[in-house]
Amino acid sequence: MAFEFATATRIVFGAGKLAELPSVLRDIGASRVLVVTGKSTERAAKISELVDAAAFVSVAGEPTIELARDGVATVAAHGCDAVVAFGGGSALDAGKAIAVLAANGGDPLDYLEVIGRGRPIAKPSLPFIAIPTTAGTGSEVTKNAVLASKQERVKASLRSPNMLPRVAIVDPDLLRGAPSDVLASSGLDALSQVVEPFVSNRANPITDALAREGMKRSARSLRRAVLEDADADAREDLALTSLLGGLCLANGGLGAVHGFAAPVGGTFEAPHGAVCAALLASAFDVNLRAIRERGTPALLERFDEVARIVTGDQAARAADAVTFFESLRRDLAIPGLARYGMRGSDVDAIVAKAKVASSMKANPIALTDAELIEIARRAL
Repeated sequence: MAFEFATATRIVFGAGKLAELPSVLRDIGASRVLVVTGKSTERAAKISELVDAAAFVSVAGEPTIELARDGVATVAAHGCDAVVAFGGGSALDAGKAIAVLAANGGDPLDYLEVIGRGRPIAKPSLPFIAIPTTAGTGSEVTKNAVLASKQERVKASLRSPNMLPRVAIVDPDLLRGAPSDVLASSGLDALSQVVEPFVSNRANPITDALAREGMKRSARSLRRAVLEDADADAREDLALTSLLGGLCLANGGLGAVHGFAAPVGGTFEAPHGAVCAALLASAFDVNLRAIRERGTPALLERFDEVARIVTGDQAARAADAVTFFESLRRDLAIPGLARYGMRGSDVDAIVAKAKVASSMKANPIALTDAELIEIARRAL
């Protein structure tokens, strides 16, 4: 057995912990801060009350290569010495990309995987503080940032241990008042990010333990948070599941769900969380069938354990997890990928891109083209 485990230098978790941001900035010696936020001015106001920012960058949608370039120019223009990102996964990924590019120089395409030159990132990023306001991506503890290329119509990652945040502040209270559709799609994204690492070909004992805890918490709280009330206990479960998912994916890899998410999100105007939510059930089911046909008993037992955890039934088998994921998608009204413009005629091109996505490398078993096509078509 051999593995590595890396994460943010410091994780601050708990209700009300956002209030500690000023002291965190003092601790790292930040004096001129770039604040990266989502499109909500109301949410951004919470940061303005705590930080006298030198400059702001707003991320209206998925972060792009062009936005990262503009952000780096803003850092230079204002002499910023630290970056705080406050928002969903898009804001966090944008902040992470800006912080590392500002410290290393060059263009995003110098370092991007798949579509860029893939050069190693040699220098640590500017001190970066990540504060998630949704419970989905886990980007606050990961070592990559996903950027969309309009030209290539795909998403690709900047990736390096030098990109790990200096501090992650995870405050479940920031989920209060979140729209139910955001809770649903981001929550299923977080669930996929504890399921996929648990069955991935890079799983290790540390990610296993974290994934088990995340699956349990998501299964008991996600449906209730969306359909009934995201009370303090549910908010804590969702925020912690997202954090655990980030720790797992950064150290244990992902799989077919996220292998498809990059090309689908790059080709269509589709939020990352919604794409993953639409794909989870079909990807798990097709993987399960492939493992029954040509996998190992030990791997099949992993899939059975997922079922036992999410259903709470110690007699459950892997197929029961598929039923659970399908019912969760139906109950939470998760739309298919056709909602975002994807059609059957697009599937072959999407599959061709998904096959070479970095996330697909950790899928528990190599899938055939026919199996990948089935996953995509069932998610429409």
